[in-house]
Amino acid sequence: MVSPLLAKAAPTGREIVNVTPERAGWTHVGFRAVRLEVDAIETIATGARELCVVVLTGTVDITIDGTTYASLGERDSVFDEKSPAAVYVPAGKTVAVRAVRNAEVGLCTAPDDGKERAVRVIDPVAMRRSVRGQGTNTRYVCDILPHDDPTAAHLLVVEVVTPASHSSSYPPHKHDVEQPPVETLLEETYYHRLNPPQGFAFQRVYTDDRSIDEACAVENHDVVMVPRGYHPVVAPHGYDSYYLNVMAGPQRLWVFRNDPAHEWMLAPAAGG
Repeated sequence: MVSPLLAKAAPTGREIVNVTPERAGWTHVGFRAVRLEVDAIETIATGARELCVVVLTGTVDITIDGTTYASLGERDSVFDEKSPAAVYVPAGKTVAVRAVRNAEVGLCTAPDDGKERAVRVIDPVAMRRSVRGQGTNTRYVCDILPHDDPTAAHLLVVEVVTPASHSSSYPPHKHDVEQPPVETLLEETYYHRLNPPQGFAFQRVYTDDRSIDEACAVENHDVVMVPRGYHPVVAPHGYDSYYLNVMAGPQRLWVFRNDPAHEWMLAPAAGG
């Protein structure tokens, strides 16, 4: 039986997966992934929501209210060691994404806050890249739209590559209580990719009281919805894991709390 937190991908066709707030049963995060063949155009009206277009692979032209930003994106794979192209689009805009070469595009949305905001092409070179963890907890992070970037109203967007046989989002952490500076409430989606693509990974979502306790076997292009609770990921031997995270909540601040049962492993004596 498929977990209610798992959105399975369509193996063919333009729309890979679509998670709306209504489908997820929450307020803020929306995520779609689409495949575009050369010259195919995807048109989006942002309405009352802000949008971050992430060019996962391929190259696209993006036209926003008549202004075109040409030839965005140069990756052949999300596992390439380079940052993606991305464009932030505020509410009230019409966006056309045209594939210059076959492309895969992530469409990340959240509610607008009513403030005047500008379109911004996010320079891949300026995206902060970092390494988290040690040993088999090592993973590689690219901040596309982090919480300390004032561009957006609610959206946070980040991608993570986790090598085979490694864990990620680990020790398990959560961000489901609006209690800054201790913790903030952020809904989250994980858009998973695997290398080689026939692979799989595992993600568990669970709460302290186990009112949610779901273990998902994720395949290429699947999405896991995290309404609340801890949400670690494990990549099995032979298969590298990639995921694109979209987060949003009442305020644009990422403060998480580790599961105290597993926090021991962060102590220096446990290897950092």
